[in-house]
Amino acid sequence: MRLSKERLVAYERGKHYDGYRLTNLGYDFLALKTFVKKNVLHSFGNQIGVGKEADVYVVGNEEQKQLCLKIHRLGRTSFRKIKEKRDYHQHRNNASWIYLSRLSATREFAYMKALHEREFPVPEPIDFNRHCVLMELVNGYPLCQLRELKDAGALFEELMNLLLKLANHGVIHSDFNEFNIMIDEDEKPILIDFPQMVSTSHVEAEQFFDRDVKCLRDFFKRRFNFEGEAYPAFSDVVREANIDVEVAASGYVKELEEELEEDYEEESDNEVEADHDDLPEEKISKEVPPSENKTVVTED
Repeated sequence: MRLSKERLVAYERGKHYDGYRLTNLGYDFLALKTFVKKNVLHSFGNQIGVGKEADVYVVGNEEQKQLCLKIHRLGRTSFRKIKEKRDYHQHRNNASWIYLSRLSATREFAYMKALHEREFPVPEPIDFNRHCVLMELVNGYPLCQLRELKDAGALFEELMNLLLKLANHGVIHSDFNEFNIMIDEDEKPILIDFPQMVSTSHVEAEQFFDRDVKCLRDFFKRRFNFEGEAYPAFSDVVREANIDVEVAASGYVKELEEELEEDYEEESDNEVEADHDDLPEEKISKEVPPSENKTVVTED
């Protein structure tokens, strides 16, 4: 079987059924094929980031413009940690890693789109499919890589104002740290990584807000020897907009969360395992080769 030979599916015997399951690579190809059909993706470049929950690549469109592709992989971290960290999964006891990654990508795109439309400093969202998000490639460096700044005080103040502005719009980043803040050549910040965002109405919203503030204060003191005296408190938040409500009510997020409630089956280990509904329904193009640097993706 060609799909099995290319490691897009794998044969397994389990408690519930004997048959083929979709692999990580197979799920990647389904998303990439969709991007190709929609003419938003043409070439695949180098990997520029890897973490517990995602891989990040440089890709290109037909106009040779470089973009960023983020592939969510929540199966790398334990279910317990995901459940503690992600408010959208707090009422589930088990889950398919495929669906969790898909939900993470869907929420990230929804939040990024809402923030970008309100002119927050975030990458421009291009498209998303399954567990993949296609976005603008940010020209800058992660804050964690910088050893010195022209004006640490000015950047700290801007970041604290940005944190408060997010909360005033109804959301808390919940992972507002040096790894999720890009800095451009003018020392202006660009925020990344949004799946873990929570509403200011969340029961632990104040705790998340205070933790975000503390993360940046500790980092600036440790790295730049700067200790900011002025920083926001959760009591300073004045609701101006409802991004949290907007994202929760958005069609694709609501539909997917309902699907999650209905279709999850218990999973084991950290491998991505599929239900019968997870098996690919569409044909995978023979011309799409295994992921390599600077690969041109084509279709029939």
